Order: sequence, then structure tokens, then C-alpha cells
Amino acid sequence: MSPFAFSQIRLRALGMLVLVTPLGFYTKFYAGPGRGWVNDSLGGLFYVVFWCLAVTFVRPRSRPGVVAVSVLGVTCLLEFLQLWHPPFLEMIRSHFIGRTLIGDYFDWNDFPYYFAGAGIGWALAKWIRPE
Repeated sequence: MSPFAFSQIRLRALGMLVLVTPLGFYTKFYAGPGRGWVNDSLGGLFYVVFWCLAVTFVRPRSRPGVVAVSVLGVTCLLEFLQLWHPPFLEMIRSHFIGRTLIGDYFDWNDFPYYFAGAGIGWALAKWIRPE
């Protein structure tokens, strides 16, 4: 793949990040019907899609499947990390960005949304790659 193709991938990934990032943050502030589901579960889907696109932006040579599986693995690990509450993690979780990045409570119901987000992230990463 030419260097031009890598710039195209980065530009497309950036464009998708510009769309996905505000949607993901919006899920944390949404206050309408289904608030709990949107704030907690749907937000997890956007979280994984965001990281798939961010990794694709930083590493445009990476294969979409490897990116999606890696992001899914780290996200699932972070979910289990929410079972651990040492003082340094609680300090991080006491701030909005910290809670948004590493979460604050474990929920088995988050996993289907992580898998769906990885699937969407994989599809978007494949879609933004020039043929």
C-alpha cells in the first residue's frame, strides 16, 4: 500500500472519529427515555468503536480484525478491572474522564455491547481502507 493510502486511511478514520466521539459522549449526558440503557450499555458500544477507529488512525497498517479483537480484549479486561477498587483507581474513577475511560462498576450486560462495538469497529476500519 502506498503512503498516500495510509494518509487516506488516517483521514477517513479521523472523519469517523469526529462523528463517533460526540455520540459517545452524548450517551453519558442523555437524560430522556431509556436513560440508564443509553448512559451505560449503548455508551459501551460507542466506546469500543471509538478505540477501533483511534487505533486505526494511529496504526493504519494494522489489519481491521486484529484491531477489533485487540480493542475488544482490552475493553473486556477493563470491565473486569472494575471489580477491583484500590485507592488509586478510585481516585481516577472520581473524575468524569477517568470514569469514562476505565468505568466504575462491573456489569455482565456490557459484554454484548462491547462485542457489537468491535463488530462495527471492524466494519468501519475495513470500509475506510482503500481497495
